[in-house]
Amino acid sequence: MIASQSQLTAPKETIAWLMAGDAAIRWQTRRDLLDAPAAEWQAERQQTAETGWGARLLAEQEANGRWGGGFYSPKWISSTYTLLTLIDIGLPPQHEAARHGAQLLLEVMLGETVDDKFRQRLADLDRCIVGMLLRIGVYFGIDETRLEAIVENLLAERMEDNAWNCRRQRRPKPHHSSFHTTFNVLEGLREYVEAGTGQQIEAVLQAEQAALEFMRQHKLFRSDKSDAVIHPKFTLFSFPYRWHYDVLRGLSYFARANAAKEPRLQEAMELLHNRQRKDGFWPVQNRYAGKEFFHMEKIGGPSRWNTLRAWRVLRWWTS
Repeated sequence: MIASQSQLTAPKETIAWLMAGDAAIRWQTRRDLLDAPAAEWQAERQQTAETGWGARLLAEQEANGRWGGGFYSPKWISSTYTLLTLIDIGLPPQHEAARHGAQLLLEVMLGETVDDKFRQRLADLDRCIVGMLLRIGVYFGIDETRLEAIVENLLAERMEDNAWNCRRQRRPKPHHSSFHTTFNVLEGLREYVEAGTGQQIEAVLQAEQAALEFMRQHKLFRSDKSDAVIHPKFTLFSFPYRWHYDVLRGLSYFARANAAKEPRLQEAMELLHNRQRKDGFWPVQNRYAGKEFFHMEKIGGPSRWNTLRAWRVLRWWTS
């Protein structure tokens, strides 16, 4: 069982291994595991646009501002999924080419202004995609008027169990929220909260707490009725996770939001502990089929991404 008396510190060997990785890993390790001053990790962060994974993705941007020949498809090389990966990498949000790509994405997917056509497009899109667009728009500082309309829509589209489901308008109509959809929406709403300039932050925080309670009722991966594991892939850690949910994604969100720690999360924490390799690292256990510009890490091998993410969770859990 994982102790929770005092905050854990990653071993020196783990830190050294993380710091030998891509700039994306290095700057986040400095910030999140070493508690380095902002001036130190910001300098490292700037390198994500110039070297490694971030630079490679930026080099794939087409002259028209898109990636992969499309805005949401093809998966996973379209503008949407490339921009989400650049956010995970931590590309500085002021990066001009990436901001242009984000602006273009919102214009094509929703429109340039909040008019009837914009609201109709918003209503027609799956909630997963709307959550992604919100995350991208907030991160890259796109027009706040449209972002407020997106937030208003997401708050109004909650299911009776206080979370979200992409299939809400399909037949048969779902009566239960989707873990996948819920976290795609929550990550967009969390970006909005952390930006600190929105007009609906209090309402968003209330919705977030209700959605996290929905997840606690399921222990992050079990049925609230039978207690059975809902899907075996929920217990396998992937990165990038694209639109898919797994327990590490869920725990990472709880840690990011500094949510309350309680016994219903203990089994998920035990799963995190059991997924750790003998060498002290965490693997990439699953990859979702689709086109990719390149693989950041090998499936089955030690993963700097998942090791960094796991240690963020451990530090939250033991704080």
